Amino acid sequence: MAAFSIAPGHQIGGTPFSPTRESIRDFCEASLDFNPLHLDDDYMKGDFGRTNFGGIIMHGMNNFGLITTMLTDWLYPLGGIQRRLETRWKSPVKPGDTITPTAVVAAAQESQGSWWLTLDVQVHNQRGEVVAVGEAMVEFPAAV
Repeated sequence: MAAFSIAPGHQIGGTPFSPTRESIRDFCEASLDFNPLHLDDDYMKGDFGRTNFGGIIMHGMNNFGLITTMLTDWLYPLGGIQRRLETRWKSPVKPGDTITPTAVVAAAQESQGSWWLTLDVQVHNQRGEVVAVGEAMVEFPAAV
């Protein structure tokens, strides 16, 4: 697929991911982020302002990684490059949830021979709730 044929509305699907207590712990160790939000059920049964999570939650950066995997799995075989990704966490993800990233091409523009695409990204859980949103910018260099 040539970059010029990727138009607004093109959809990209990612691979579902089901975090477990173990995968959340593994991310704590890999990121050196041992915040009790991700490790301590008793701590998480407390009331944080108006929000009671009722148990540990996955790191928001796990969503970021899941989105990046989706983008690079799509881009690299086509010769594309991920240039920017901004995300916002909307809802907590708990062990046992299943989350899936998706993206839609929002805009495509040619500049100096390269194609630049803006993508709207979302991550949904198994109930269809949006748990993360964001925007990515990708480039298909002129050599493609």
